[in-house]
Amino acid sequence: MTIKEAVLKSLEDIGKPVKATDVFNHIVIKKYFDFGISKTPTGTISASLGDFIRSGDTRVKRIKQNDKLYTYYLTKNELAIGEEVLSGITETPVTKIAKTEKVKTYDERDLHKLLSSYLNNSSVFSKTIFHEQSNGKDNNQIWTHPDMVGVKFLNLQTKASQNFLKSINRTDTFKLNSYEIKKEINNDSELKKAFFQAVSNSSWANYGYLVAFEFSSNLLDEMERLNQSFGIGIIELNGNPYQSKVLFPAKHRNLDFKTIDKLCKINKEFEQFIEHTEKIMTATEKYISGAEKELNEFCDKYFKNDTEVENYCNEKHIPIDIE
Repeated sequence: MTIKEAVLKSLEDIGKPVKATDVFNHIVIKKYFDFGISKTPTGTISASLGDFIRSGDTRVKRIKQNDKLYTYYLTKNELAIGEEVLSGITETPVTKIAKTEKVKTYDERDLHKLLSSYLNNSSVFSKTIFHEQSNGKDNNQIWTHPDMVGVKFLNLQTKASQNFLKSINRTDTFKLNSYEIKKEINNDSELKKAFFQAVSNSSWANYGYLVAFEFSSNLLDEMERLNQSFGIGIIELNGNPYQSKVLFPAKHRNLDFKTIDKLCKINKEFEQFIEHTEKIMTATEKYISGAEKELNEFCDKYFKNDTEVENYCNEKHIPIDIE
């Protein structure tokens, strides 16, 4: 493991907010990393944890205990940790908009694995929908369904609360998302075309997003106006997917079941995605883990560690900044 991978694995093992020294002790006990003759190994761990925050890596958050002490935890463990533990001042990673100059030789669909990894870190199951595999030869189908779809299930802590919510309003136990992905958006014309393609393709979903690897900074005001008017969220994707960020959040809408039915008829993968979602919603406690495993295997793959991210981006010529 690299030092960053050892830190992430330790935070996952521990499962609660801990100090840098606790992370160091866990790494040593589990032999995740050999510090060799380093004179300040705990300082190395502390610096590595701080780098997650400073670089905008959304996998890690920290809680300020006092002026000099922080505890750290994995973002994906937030729901399991509970509000009573997270009652301190939680600091999320710093966000940046500016990017270094890029060599644009990658394909748009090369970005899908970056987005699926970012979404997986937020407990969202995501799947690419290939419009060219839909029934019929209508070129306008690229304005019918999105590039990717996603589902997030409400993670209630007890079976009693889960069953209670299902019995009164099953649709509140999950949210369906739609994603329209672009390599770059450089001007007002490109923004409006991509934005309204996202509007058209996400009419069925609870949340719709426009995602791009690069937005021109002079479009922020117009993005904000469009977001407020139509409710489509905007995500800026990063070569290090965990440094991706939501520039403007999506607004919640009710599901459009007629459009969902239409999409199921014309695209087999979309239909299978809905079937897997329904299977989890109706599974008994005995079979829920199996249904989740089937959905995870059906959905897009995501990166297991930073080494995979770096190798993939180098292979696809995607600009990346991983220290």
